[in-house]
Amino acid sequence: MIRRVKREDIPECVNIIKNSFMTVAEELGFTAENAPRFTAFSTSEDRLFWQMDNENRLMFLCEEAGIQCGYYSLVLQGDGECELSNLAVLPEYRHNGIGKKLLEHACQTAAGEGCKTINIGIVEENRRLRKWYEENGAVHLGTKKFDFFPFTCGYMKITVE
Repeated sequence: MIRRVKREDIPECVNIIKNSFMTVAEELGFTAENAPRFTAFSTSEDRLFWQMDNENRLMFLCEEAGIQCGYYSLVLQGDGECELSNLAVLPEYRHNGIGKKLLEHACQTAAGEGCKTINIGIVEENRRLRKWYEENGAVHLGTKKFDFFPFTCGYMKITVE
């Protein structure tokens, strides 16, 4: 079941995001010292409350058998575009189709909000994630390197109907 995040869900959302992104950090050698702005290290309750209250993000939580195990948010950007942010599935729940359900839900939600395009940012070096998004309809647009990240940012988009 996928539902809107309530204020009382925020601590669990932080847990899902941090634990999910930590596997990428460990695999690629990111630390709080060399990548303090990486999601695994920068997500906090204050940050998610701010996103909810000030950005009016559409935030969603996935529950399987009563366990909160997945999360994503959408930022409406105007001109028929939105950004998918922090799509995350707890490691022990991966490879069961939850990520695909979350992505499909995000596409339906975006379309319901009048969006035609979902923008996605990824760690380009995470080849598995890029391939997964491509298998699920995303098109790779390019990359950009920032001094404050020890990785390359990849940019993708999905066209929704």
